[in-house]
Amino acid sequence: MGRLCGAGVAVLLVVVLAAALLAPGLGRAPFDDPGEGQHAEIAREMLGGSWLTLRLNGVRYFDKPPLLYWLTAASFSLFGLTEGAARLAPLLGALLAVGATAGLGVRLLGPAGGALAGVALLSCALFAAFARYVRPESLFVAAIAWGFTGLLADTRPLLQTLQLRGPRNGPRTPPTPDTRSGAAWAVLGCAALGFAGLVKDPLGLIGPLVAIAIAAGLAGRLRPVRAWLPPLGLALLLIIGFGWYAVAAVTEPAFLWYTVVDNHVLNVARMRQFPDEDVPLSGLEFLTAAGFGAFPWILAAAVAVGALVRGRAWRDPAELPWVALALWAVGVLALFTVSPFKLPHYGLPAYPALALLAARAWRDAAPRPRALIVSHLVLFTLAGAGCAWAAAGDGRAFTQAVFGVSDVYSRKEAAWGQASPYPAWSSLQPLVTWAAVVLLAGAAVLAAAAARRSARVGAWAVAAVMLLLAPVVAIGLAVTSSARAVTVMAAEIRARLAPGDLLVLEGPIENAGAVEFYSGHRPALLDAARSVLGIGSTFADAAGTFWSAPRFAEAWASARPPYLLTTREPGRSIVASLPPGSARLLFTHNGRWLYGRAPAGAAAPAAR
Repeated sequence: MGRLCGAGVAVLLVVVLAAALLAPGLGRAPFDDPGEGQHAEIAREMLGGSWLTLRLNGVRYFDKPPLLYWLTAASFSLFGLTEGAARLAPLLGALLAVGATAGLGVRLLGPAGGALAGVALLSCALFAAFARYVRPESLFVAAIAWGFTGLLADTRPLLQTLQLRGPRNGPRTPPTPDTRSGAAWAVLGCAALGFAGLVKDPLGLIGPLVAIAIAAGLAGRLRPVRAWLPPLGLALLLIIGFGWYAVAAVTEPAFLWYTVVDNHVLNVARMRQFPDEDVPLSGLEFLTAAGFGAFPWILAAAVAVGALVRGRAWRDPAELPWVALALWAVGVLALFTVSPFKLPHYGLPAYPALALLAARAWRDAAPRPRALIVSHLVLFTLAGAGCAWAAAGDGRAFTQAVFGVSDVYSRKEAAWGQASPYPAWSSLQPLVTWAAVVLLAGAAVLAAAAARRSARVGAWAVAAVMLLLAPVVAIGLAVTSSARAVTVMAAEIRARLAPGDLLVLEGPIENAGAVEFYSGHRPALLDAARSVLGIGSTFADAAGTFWSAPRFAEAWASARPPYLLTTREPGRSIVASLPPGSARLLFTHNGRWLYGRAPAGAAAPAAR
């Protein structure tokens, strides 16, 4: 009972720590656009429309399943249409993911190891960023983490499969309380994996099962399958994970083809019929983004995987959970490295497994910890020196390097031949300076830990450094959102447009997804079919929303011309094709331009 109490306290403390680090200032920054705005707007439109067929800008949206939007719409209903309310669901996902990782760590490593694993996940920079970001990633990671926790936290039934089978042709050994407890955990894990399919992608429920099945097969414990995949759990997995997809396929016949064929098969082959403007990373860029996002825990995780391989751990049934976690982590990173299409956050589902493997590496290093401590000392010294060098400069190289790899919007803008709006270096420089100080101080503590040959001091020194850097992630995300948000532009639109005035947005809706959320004006979309609404644009009820260039030119020449909002520089916008002097630049902010038609006879320039 005491051990169980200690385990519960360890998990609770880590979750409370996560809440204390991630929750403050949750609603202080405006929505990042593109990024958050479209997801908040989908949830807002859900409040007055269908909770089954998702819509963005009034157009059918098939790109993601509905769990994030259900939760966010419910949060809006309770707390109002605010940024903080929209970010509660991602925060909940992050807390659940940290709790699951710590809980599984406690079962496999004890309270101290579980706490370290939870802290490791919490302090991964990419995970901490998506914990405060209106996207489904943190909920997806939470569902996968709880899936592994449920299926691996109590492996006694699986390890006892030989005894449960009983002698050949003889009576089967009746289930014991231990096996019933393990089955209950397995049902929980299956249900959690079902939610992975409901929050983002059915591959999130299939992949972990494959990893566990391979680990069980290598250990000779694959059969009977019901020992680790009980019928009730399988039923819940299928109902939760695929139920909404089945209903959506019946109500929207184009949905199934788009989701299965275009968004998966053709996406991997780079032959999509309805592509968006996202620019995929190269294999090296993806590994860089995933590695820095999980810095420095990925180093210790690699050490643990190496030890499992050297020890041929797959032959030992007791190592089955670790083999499954290693297969999952390595498999996710390897799959997307070789896949033709991947984005920076695609490595996130591997992070809970990496955190657990890192915690194991530190535990196993206790007899001879110096090599692991010194390797982290070197990493912190190099990273700290790099941050100090960047802080002393003008920030251009640092900003372009960081955003060029980690930021989807910057890559899209670069593909258009124009610069993405970045935060001012004056707002980022103090954060980089703080990171340099913390990393170099951590290196000094690690030097003392190496001298004492203490794995415990080394592990928690690393954890303390990364936790001290967590606010840097939150502040950096906030200043980035402020530099790209559509809030100020939306206020200008709200002030200028009278009832009945028409707003046209040039380019994909996701580049200004929150414009209706903040301004109250729903735009028509010009040259916007290459977006997440690509397939939605093919429906008859979207004909009035998607405009062609000739239609815009005709409306521009009418007695009541529309206003034009664009993220494209003047020379790349439709403005360049309008009659000279007919377009007047009304306002520009955060990489967006608002135009109105110049009065007859005026010689206003199209841009300045």
